Amino acid sequence: MPSTGDYTASELLAVMSSRLLEDGQIVFAGVGIPLLAATLAQGLHCPSLTILFEGGVIGPVIEPGKLPPSTNEQRCTIHANMVLGSTDVLLLLQRGYVDVGFMGGAQIDQHGNLNSSFIGDPARPKTRLPGTGGGNDIASLAQMIVAMKHEKRRFVENVDFVTSPGFLRGGNSRRDSGLPAGGMYRVVTDLGIFGFDDETKRMKILALHAGITVAQVQENTGFQLAAAPDMGVTEAPTDRELEFLRRLDPDRLYTA
Repeated sequence: MPSTGDYTASELLAVMSSRLLEDGQIVFAGVGIPLLAATLAQGLHCPSLTILFEGGVIGPVIEPGKLPPSTNEQRCTIHANMVLGSTDVLLLLQRGYVDVGFMGGAQIDQHGNLNSSFIGDPARPKTRLPGTGGGNDIASLAQMIVAMKHEKRRFVENVDFVTSPGFLRGGNSRRDSGLPAGGMYRVVTDLGIFGFDDETKRMKILALHAGITVAQVQENTGFQLAAAPDMGVTEAPTDRELEFLRRLDPDRLYTA
């Protein structure tokens, strides 16, 4: 049953993202919301989900209250199936063994390209960001799920820099650029769930969260959005999902 209580935007992102994962998948997850979503899915409906960390860990089992603050932190290795070098984990990605990558970014554009490098003029950027890490590898080779807050400054017509490729310029441009596999699958925000048109590869609304309108989404987006003909309404997080999530992050480091 849907929860009758309150939940934060971060909890909403984690729950909605977790529902997109399927049992048996291999998921490249970063810390924060991606790891919470993957662990929530593993605990409630995907017991055979395998989580990978960029730092080299395969198949960790995250204990409640012991979320690692970094993919290179030793808590990542608890109960793991294997610990490799980061190069070996990326080789698994390059060989096609990874089904889904979870990612965030400072900007995303109409074709799902992500920017986590800088904001503004590259010669004189207003803000410098962490950069790619393994993000470009993941986005180039796996299906991507992005979870982020929905703000006009983040959802822009064209990102200031393509750190991690989505569908590049739309249409067949990703494939024509030498990236035949992967691509952006879903974007999950605190307003709704978004996919991409099969032909144009432009972002579109698949479902809105309860009480959210198309006008509200458009007001917070820097490019024109179309709604899918069968656009739906998401089911609110359940008490079971929220209880599990809050046990994972009792100090609300990522879900406040």
